[in-house]
Amino acid sequence: MTSVKYKIIELFLIFVIVPVSFTISYSPFIKLGIGLAGFAYIIYILLKVENEKFKIAPNLNWSAFWKGTLLKLLVIIIITTVFVWVTDKKALFSVLLNKPQLWLFILFVYTFLSVYPQELIYRTFFFKRYKSLFKNNNAFIFINAVLFALAHLLFRNTLVIILTFLGGIFFALTYHKTKSTLLVSIEHAIYGCWLFTVGMGQMLGFPS
Repeated sequence: MTSVKYKIIELFLIFVIVPVSFTISYSPFIKLGIGLAGFAYIIYILLKVENEKFKIAPNLNWSAFWKGTLLKLLVIIIITTVFVWVTDKKALFSVLLNKPQLWLFILFVYTFLSVYPQELIYRTFFFKRYKSLFKNNNAFIFINAVLFALAHLLFRNTLVIILTFLGGIFFALTYHKTKSTLLVSIEHAIYGCWLFTVGMGQMLGFPS
């Protein structure tokens, strides 16, 4: 059994040191190597140490999930549409209207090569590995959201940090309730794809 001390050091290295280091200017190839090595380590720990099985959880409450997700999406749609309209009207739905093929390509790549790996790391791995370190569920979810926001420091944008913190709260709550990487990945993909669609993608690193 892995010691508490080891887990704390591991958490600090993976979720604090590495994301902060990515804000420093050095070779992108080294950053890529660190990222790939870290992801490989996480998958190894999930499979071999934590005995996690990559399978769809049985008895998922799809109805409750969709009701909650679509309600939150409606609120997000209203707020973000007004925000883009007020701050940068030209960007509103610009990629969807002017570059529909790029829009579809980015949605696909983002969903499968960005969202799912993020949820494996920040929800599946994080919850499985570190839940026992916290006695208070609210504190655990808060810390998860803070670290998820920290992973987006490289964008150097305060609004991105706020959005990813709020998203982190949503995703942590969904995973805590459902224990499903699939459901939380779907939710994450829906909100992220909407932000790109409405015209807020550039600040999140999407091409425009």
